Amino acid sequence: MSLVLPILFALIAAIGNAVFAFAQKQASGPTNGLLFVGLSAFVAVVLSLIGAPLLGRFDLASMIKTDLRPIVIGGIGLFLTYLGFNLLYTRFGASAYVLYAALSILTTTLVVGGLILKEPMNIYHGAAIVLAVAAVVLFSLGQARS
Repeated sequence: MSLVLPILFALIAAIGNAVFAFAQKQASGPTNGLLFVGLSAFVAVVLSLIGAPLLGRFDLASMIKTDLRPIVIGGIGLFLTYLGFNLLYTRFGASAYVLYAALSILTTTLVVGGLILKEPMNIYHGAAIVLAVAAVVLFSLGQARS
């Protein structure tokens, strides 16, 4: 039972990512990918503000006052994520997502979780990291042969 919620939450994120990738491929090929990203992010902001009261106290002023620095850092992270997704999906297609997924394991689990936040890691985490590197290598070899 302890894995049900993390899997459910990851599934929500995965579905959101798939919808975002589909939307970018369906877009009319905007000449400015950042405009598409910005407008998509604006819709996400509106939906987040609408849904926020469902997840706890809604005190916007207090949140900005106490968490401005993490908010700015998070915004930069979301910008880079959206920009990378836009460039990856519009130029290489949704199948290139495996690169993002594998590199995300490395950057988030290893660098942020393990090195910066000192979260505990075990042999299974290590195996996942090795397999993520293998996925990047195999995908790259597959692309070179296509």
